[in-house]
Amino acid sequence: MNTRFASPKLVSMAEKRVRLLQQLARLYGVQTVYYDALGGRRQVAPHSLLAALRALGAPVTGPADVPGALRERRQEAWRRCCEPVTVVWDAGPAHLELRLPAGQAEGRAVCRLELENGNTRCWTCEPARLPVSRAAEVEGVRYVVTRLVLPSGLPWGYHRFTLALPTGGGESLVVVAPRQAYPFPAGRPARTWGVFIPLYALHSARSWGAGDLTDLEALLRWVGELGGGLVGTLPLLPTFLDEPFDPSPYAPVSRLFWNEFYLDVTRIPELERCPEAQQLLSSPAFLKDLAALRAAPLVDYRRGMAAKRRLLEHLARCCFAGDSERQAELRRWAAAYPAVEDYSRFRAAVEYRRATWPRWPARMRSGVLREGDYEPDAARYHLYVQWVAHEQMQALAAETRRSGPGLYLDLPLGVHGAGYDVWRERAAFALEAAAGAPPDAFFSQGQDWGFPPLHPERIREQGYRYYIACLRHHLRHAGVLRLDHVMGLHRLFWIPRGLTAREGVYVHYHAEEFYAILALESHRHRTLLVGEDLGTVPRYVRTAMARHKVHRTYVLPFELPPPPGKTSRPVPADAVASLNTHDTPPFAAFWLGRGAAGQEAVLKSLRRKGWLPSSADDTGAVLGACLAYLAASRARIVLVNLEDLWLETAPQNVPGTGEAYPNWRRKARYPFEALCRMPEVLEILQIIDHLRRKWNGGRGRKPWRRLPG
Repeated sequence: MNTRFASPKLVSMAEKRVRLLQQLARLYGVQTVYYDALGGRRQVAPHSLLAALRALGAPVTGPADVPGALRERRQEAWRRCCEPVTVVWDAGPAHLELRLPAGQAEGRAVCRLELENGNTRCWTCEPARLPVSRAAEVEGVRYVVTRLVLPSGLPWGYHRFTLALPTGGGESLVVVAPRQAYPFPAGRPARTWGVFIPLYALHSARSWGAGDLTDLEALLRWVGELGGGLVGTLPLLPTFLDEPFDPSPYAPVSRLFWNEFYLDVTRIPELERCPEAQQLLSSPAFLKDLAALRAAPLVDYRRGMAAKRRLLEHLARCCFAGDSERQAELRRWAAAYPAVEDYSRFRAAVEYRRATWPRWPARMRSGVLREGDYEPDAARYHLYVQWVAHEQMQALAAETRRSGPGLYLDLPLGVHGAGYDVWRERAAFALEAAAGAPPDAFFSQGQDWGFPPLHPERIREQGYRYYIACLRHHLRHAGVLRLDHVMGLHRLFWIPRGLTAREGVYVHYHAEEFYAILALESHRHRTLLVGEDLGTVPRYVRTAMARHKVHRTYVLPFELPPPPGKTSRPVPADAVASLNTHDTPPFAAFWLGRGAAGQEAVLKSLRRKGWLPSSADDTGAVLGACLAYLAASRARIVLVNLEDLWLETAPQNVPGTGEAYPNWRRKARYPFEALCRMPEVLEILQIIDHLRRKWNGGRGRKPWRRLPG
């Protein structure tokens, strides 16, 4: 509407409609204004707000529906007796709020609290006698908000509270949790270091053209011998490696299972008693395939997975043939993890129909699979490989937790929209939107990541069942867990279907509920949490991370040199410090791409800090100075990208390039047998280990003569 020539009355009506729309958006947790990467204020357009509200399930098709939807939303909020989730911090008061119509506050209520351990506590109360914190009148009905005190001394865990009133009631999941996440493991050094490399890139003479879990075990052992405390890699979750094909570790089929691509087939017990598999493994054609996979400059996921699957299918058939103790073990494991058989049937159905679930018939789309929808052998194959992956991951994690460096695993923000999790847990996702990021200096049009975001209200109504399951899948094995895009605990940028990333909106989540779950689960599994908080992150996110002891991510090139007129910020103590991430160039590429002026500014900064002698300015010397600076800092963990140590310039991933760049496919330049003996690699890791062990708060003599270059 052109308001230039409109009457004041029409303008007033238009403004009123916009105000009502903004009120409705805020009631659904949708931000109507946000600040971009440059600090500019962005007002969200009405059509974007309407699209986001529809994606959230609001009954609006256009502006005319807004007043009715606003009334309904207000009534819905007050008609809810209690919130679906209540957080109780272990050192704080245990209570929950009740919202009741004034008439329902009369009489006696029955309270029941079912503890996670099976015990039950019951009592009665009179809501009219409870202290009133506030009152309101909504559509002619007067409501009061009262505070109900829960029994004291509740144990950590997930407890179910139910309130029964003569004319209604409600229930809430009561999460009793420590306020802070698990601290660094007792008995481990206060400051430690580790290395990072994608597992697919970590190849060896024995692996099949890409790294596997035995290669990861060898790397863990080698880092431990050098004094390191952890090894980090990208997500190890299943991906589509045939039709459809999407090898991105950040678009997994599921966050509840492992990727059989990383199995070491030669360590599977069935191989010893499976003649068909032994014959295939030693056949000239198979050996020729392996030689080609090893010689290829890039990881060939299709061919590599096809070769591995041929062998795994033989092993699966041998396991399921007849009765054996191994088969009995598999059956017991599957009974303990019932979702695995459902997942296996899903994967088999995708293969049988050569189509993803959005293109299936209605019955199958709705989550019902029957005999004839998939090949039974394929379902047994997927069940078998998940069991074997569980065994190999469990053995690896047990060894690291007992004596060696910890596993640093990565929990991605989302899952593939055509994958298992979205199919089975559909109610937990907002299918009419995609997660992404608003425009910034690097992506002027914003980013559409393509996967559906979690629905902020429906996951609460489910008691965060799916999210907890994803966490536990990783925490069973991780010494450290990285939380991808940690800002998503607070708010996430949604792109409603049919809109561009420039038209997206921020949708808020219940952050304290996420932090309670994270703190509780991290203590139960004794795992340290790290949040990826890079980019445009509101200050309140890092404040909450500090309050709950979720470690930060610190990337030195983003800090050097400081802006003109400012001093560089010290490395935070509660951080994982590094020189790059999987989405940024390796250090050598960063350094060579800065140009003479940029390089000079960094050199001056390093020399002013005392980490680089005036005579050294080559790339290797600057790399060594930066890593030494981090190693001597207060950072809890220093994570070294192995590829930086031989001055690699090719990145593993270039966001936004699609098929134009071989993302997630580039092998490390050197096989493991070579890189673990390279003098330049060993020397700088030994220096890092020395500084991590001996340095105290960055004070003392700078070890110039020990730095490379």
